Amino acid sequence: MAWLRRWAPELAVTVAVLVGSLFAVLNDGAKPANHAAVGWVLTVLGCAAVFLRRKYPLTVAGLTLVCCGLYYPLTDPDGLVLLAFAYALYNAAAAGRIRGAALLVVAAMAGVAVGEVSSRTGRHVDNFAFFLMTGWFVALVAGGAVAHYRAEAERTKEAEARARATDERLRIARELHDALGHHLSLINVQAGAALHRRDPAQAEEALGTIKDASKTALQELRATLGMLRQADQPSLSRVAELAESVGASGLTVRTEIDGDARDLPPDVEHAAFRVVQEALTNVAKHAGAKTVVVRLGYGTDALSVQVDDDGRGGDAPPGAGIRGMAERARALGGELTAAPREGGGYRVRARLPVR
Repeated sequence: MAWLRRWAPELAVTVAVLVGSLFAVLNDGAKPANHAAVGWVLTVLGCAAVFLRRKYPLTVAGLTLVCCGLYYPLTDPDGLVLLAFAYALYNAAAAGRIRGAALLVVAAMAGVAVGEVSSRTGRHVDNFAFFLMTGWFVALVAGGAVAHYRAEAERTKEAEARARATDERLRIARELHDALGHHLSLINVQAGAALHRRDPAQAEEALGTIKDASKTALQELRATLGMLRQADQPSLSRVAELAESVGASGLTVRTEIDGDARDLPPDVEHAAFRVVQEALTNVAKHAGAKTVVVRLGYGTDALSVQVDDDGRGGDAPPGAGIRGMAERARALGGELTAAPREGGGYRVRARLPVR
């Protein structure tokens, strides 16, 4: 019975129009009907048009108005074809064709006025009925407009909710990539070193680094999966920890600070930390560098983060790391560049506005 639920409004209007028109004919007494066949054709045509209201809302409203404009002057007794026009008028406004529906109201009332003025048999619609009909049509258009804007608001709300959910998924993906990728890369590097070092002391040192990195990775994972709480978000105060962990793999990491270091908004500190973390991870994995310099520049309205290495340079391998760093910067209204340096090595630079 899905089709019945789909077409329930149209069927209800059709039944109401046909039954109402039939009662009007039966209750007219012995007076003969005037152009009865034309009246029933127009009635059926108006009802049939209603079934197309979803695809052609304004056209259907205009067609039902034409049916009414022919039906009432030509036929007698009067049926309920006007109900089909009223429903189509409301539907057109609810579908967003508000201006067109309002113009149809103007056309309908203008037609009634012209018909009354040109009638040779006296008034058929008195002033009270005229204004009542006008108010009825205006109320239908207004009600349809309210329904339209309410539906638009719901759709906008749903779209915003989907966008927020997508942003949250991307944020969690970046968090997992940045938090775990760095430490897992260190574990991979140190595991390879332990396998190839014949000196037990060096192998033991590498295994110790693996143990520390895996412990930190578990802590980062718990923090990320724990609803990414504000208190758990990393900040620039932990850059020294990053430098120490990367230094365990044989890299020399130097940190430089320009300007007066100060507390920044948590989202800026978080993004800056992740940029440094991902840049150091890429150096450890791909650069073949010996020295890395991390520069933090505290400006009046922005924080600059720059990571330089003396590795092989060249284009960065494609992956989610640089893309994730750039997304973090753009999310704060900043920018990020990553490119080889002229004198060799590679540079990652981000500018993060401080609001």
